[in-house]
Amino acid sequence: MEIGVSTFVETSPDVETGEVMSHAQRLREVVEEIVLADQVGLDVFGVGEHHRKDYAASSPAIVLAAAASQTKRIRLTSAVTVLSSADPVRVFQDFATLDGISNGRAEIMAGRGSFIESFPLFGYDLNDYDELFDEKLELLLKIRESEMVTWKGGHRPAINHLGVYPRPVQNPLPVWIGSGGNTESVIRAGLLGLPLVLAIIGGSPLQFAPLVQLYKKAAAHAGHDEMQLLVASHSHGFIAEETQVAADKFFPSTQASMNKIGRERGWGHYDRTSFDAACTFEGALYVGDPETVARKIIHLRKHVGITRFLLHVPVGTMRHEDVMRAIELLGTEVAPRVREDISRWEAENEAKQ
Repeated sequence: MEIGVSTFVETSPDVETGEVMSHAQRLREVVEEIVLADQVGLDVFGVGEHHRKDYAASSPAIVLAAAASQTKRIRLTSAVTVLSSADPVRVFQDFATLDGISNGRAEIMAGRGSFIESFPLFGYDLNDYDELFDEKLELLLKIRESEMVTWKGGHRPAINHLGVYPRPVQNPLPVWIGSGGNTESVIRAGLLGLPLVLAIIGGSPLQFAPLVQLYKKAAAHAGHDEMQLLVASHSHGFIAEETQVAADKFFPSTQASMNKIGRERGWGHYDRTSFDAACTFEGALYVGDPETVARKIIHLRKHVGITRFLLHVPVGTMRHEDVMRAIELLGTEVAPRVREDISRWEAENEAKQ
């Protein structure tokens, strides 16, 4: 069971002061957060790609590379790379470069992206949304498979027996598929035998169990060993010494962020009642003291089949000191509890077989 952190490197207005942090400051802060995550023993750190004013990281690979030389063990991944509007050749080169700098710790999390601002920015038609992803994923995997590439598609110039460099330390360079719970994307990941990341940010996490089973069924159908497949959860949350303190600190920025996005997408108003319901044991927010958060992660592993948990923090703009403390608690108190319990549970299951 791997435990880590993901972030979108947000620079939305501070809820209390209205001040807006510069992109430069937030980028420097997130490098500090990655370094701390490595120091406290976390397994992975993910940085999301966005192309709008209230997010600072348009190039996750560069942010991760800034932390690579200051870290020793932690794996470094995008969360996600918006592959549909990117050039797969450049994506592979960027993450192969990161893999070299980190000596084999880079990963790509490929997805369509839940924001669409990159499509007009890079000259793509939203009508080709699904087709672009399918084609570019095919090319990315082909580059991963072979140094010399011959390929032809409908949305990018053909490649005729050309080399793509540098080559990564890892062979193959890990490519995960990010999904918001779309059945087709889950099946695609299974058929390709690629690890899956589910954005579990609303409703009941247990509702995702059938999707995990569908993913494994598709993998088995394609001849992949379903027991070797990895499934990650990307889930919002925050940790403090006391559960009430964690909730009170996490709610303001979460509400502001959810309502801003909600106005853009026609969602209903997000209030404290909705937040508190999501903080319960059955809800999708992992907010509380270390024991509370650990119990929820353990429940997710046992009942949904998640093998990697990414705590997405912060949501919106929070104090850097509070985020750093949450990361510290995740690494020093939550992760050991989870690993010990899951290790014992897995051993017991093996003994029964």
